Amino acid sequence: MDLDAYLARIGHAGPRDVNAETLRALHRAHLETVPFENLDIHLGRPIVLNEAALFEKIVGRRRGGFCFELNGLFAALLRELGFAVSLLSARVVGKDGALAPEFDHLTLLVETEGRWLADVGFGDGFTEPLCLDGAGPQRRGDSEYRLARRDGDWRMAARPPGGPWRDRYQFSLTPRRLADFTAMCDHHQTSADSHFTQSRVCSRRRDGRLLTLTDDRLVETTAAGRQEQPIADERAFGAALANDFGIEMSEVE
Repeated sequence: MDLDAYLARIGHAGPRDVNAETLRALHRAHLETVPFENLDIHLGRPIVLNEAALFEKIVGRRRGGFCFELNGLFAALLRELGFAVSLLSARVVGKDGALAPEFDHLTLLVETEGRWLADVGFGDGFTEPLCLDGAGPQRRGDSEYRLARRDGDWRMAARPPGGPWRDRYQFSLTPRRLADFTAMCDHHQTSADSHFTQSRVCSRRRDGRLLTLTDDRLVETTAAGRQEQPIADERAFGAALANDFGIEMSEVE
């Protein structure tokens, strides 16, 4: 891995010490620079869970990706720096409370000055890692998060400003390999049952805001609420993609 190129990609020029402070800085920088996006799925470009291919896409071509790509490569970065990292399988909790299948989501356990749940691939997730050994809610940005044991596993729940608590995903601490996520990665690229095949989406955090671009709108979410701007056509989509997410339309045509 070209470590300097990856750190330049996420705009991290700070310390590289293996500690919780560096982990927090890297996590925050990654979310603010590398978008969560599913554009390749709608272009029919296969996503292969190979670290070299992920590096070329995210660092070399300055693209984003979804959880398997973003957290898979972020784990490789952390290991290169000397962090102890485990890939974890998570099951997203639906609005009806039902759990998705195993390996539906990839999240990370990082051990340095405690145990931390790191996740740069959940779209509207937490800005900095959550402490597994902490008690009570943990504030990250404008939202609160909590981790609790549930049925032998762990649950991550979130509460936006003024909103209710909602379970987001359930995970175990069993270490996994990147290849273990291949079947679900393929499913999310091809199945009509996957929400990733329904429409294009691109999101990232920027200056305390969450920006989300879909086929027909650009949404800006802050503690004060949300504002929507209609996207009239492909030209407007491409302009938003370049201006707000740093992705050139030539990359996704």
